[in-house]
Amino acid sequence: MLEVLPRLRAALDGTGPALAPYAAGSIHAPLPDVDPAGLPADLALVVSTSGSTGLPKHTMLSAAALHASVHGTHEVLAGPGRWLLALPPYHVAGIQVLVRSVLGAGPPVVMDLTHGFTARGFVQAAQSMPFGDHPAYLSLVPTQLTRLLGHPGATAALARFDAVLCGGAATSPGLSDRALAEGVPLVATYGMTETCGGCVYDGSPLPDVQVHIDNDRHVVLGGPTVAHGYLADPARTADHFHTDADGVRWFRTDDLGQIDDDGQLHITGRADDLINTGGVKVAPGPVEDALVRYLPGVRDAVVVGIPSARWGQAVAAAIVLESISPGGSDRPTPTLQDARAMLRGLLPDAALPQILHVVHAFPMRGPGKPDRAALAALLAEVAARG
Repeated sequence: MLEVLPRLRAALDGTGPALAPYAAGSIHAPLPDVDPAGLPADLALVVSTSGSTGLPKHTMLSAAALHASVHGTHEVLAGPGRWLLALPPYHVAGIQVLVRSVLGAGPPVVMDLTHGFTARGFVQAAQSMPFGDHPAYLSLVPTQLTRLLGHPGATAALARFDAVLCGGAATSPGLSDRALAEGVPLVATYGMTETCGGCVYDGSPLPDVQVHIDNDRHVVLGGPTVAHGYLADPARTADHFHTDADGVRWFRTDDLGQIDDDGQLHITGRADDLINTGGVKVAPGPVEDALVRYLPGVRDAVVVGIPSARWGQAVAAAIVLESISPGGSDRPTPTLQDARAMLRGLLPDAALPQILHVVHAFPMRGPGKPDRAALAALLAEVAARG
């Protein structure tokens, strides 16, 4: 793992070729052949993602964009520090841990993920962190944070870090409250591969990052951390990227959001996740938040639309329950009637779930990202069974 750091340093310094990270042992599709003359002069990384469509996107990140991202992160946090790598290093969040380490205070401590992410493995990795020499940082996705907060030793280890970044998917208010109550210095991040990862921290953009909401309520991100587009994909590049008259690069996301009176960005959902039920458009995010906040025993929730002969689409929810501590009394499994009664008045009637199904864990399609298509198929089967 750490043997790649000199090559990464060379790519960031412009003294070596650009890198294209991929999972070890995977069947790696070669990148498209392109004319080098058409590439950014300081191209450092080409990070491939499947996105929600499954079609590969090869995002071109320049050295300047990565430097700007790291500088902004260090400015918002407590300066350069030492990182613990607990994420796959071929997705942007894990790659950024390596980049911040190369441009920061030294190589990261690498958690052994050979057998998956476990609380015990995290505790062992945290024991190798040089706490006290420099600020100590960690980047996680919400599913990892949830798992660690269920383990006393891991929770204590989390509290030793100077900042625990959590992104890749929405961090529910309930999860944030739980982490902060345990003394975890949580920072909720928002961003994507096209912005060098997180570029909005706790609702506020990093220095030099700009945010606005367009007429269709899409979040648009601008500034020096924005990628140069997609490799050999001019059509999708033109759909999502543009440079304004002042030379600022902008990326139009598929996320919907709003900016409050204090200038804080709030993500309300994704345009392609909206549920049209009876002619009313329902954003899953507020429903998911309400299920976790107000329905006892619910640890996490994903809400999707499934086909409905009567409504066009029906609001369907998959929930994961909190684990019961040893010796604790069993809590009744919440029912659909419980959910609708609890949420009535808190949500519009159209947003009340019409299907509720308990799962042990959500299928995932990337770090921290529930596979909504798979859950929609599952919930449609549940609805068909009655």
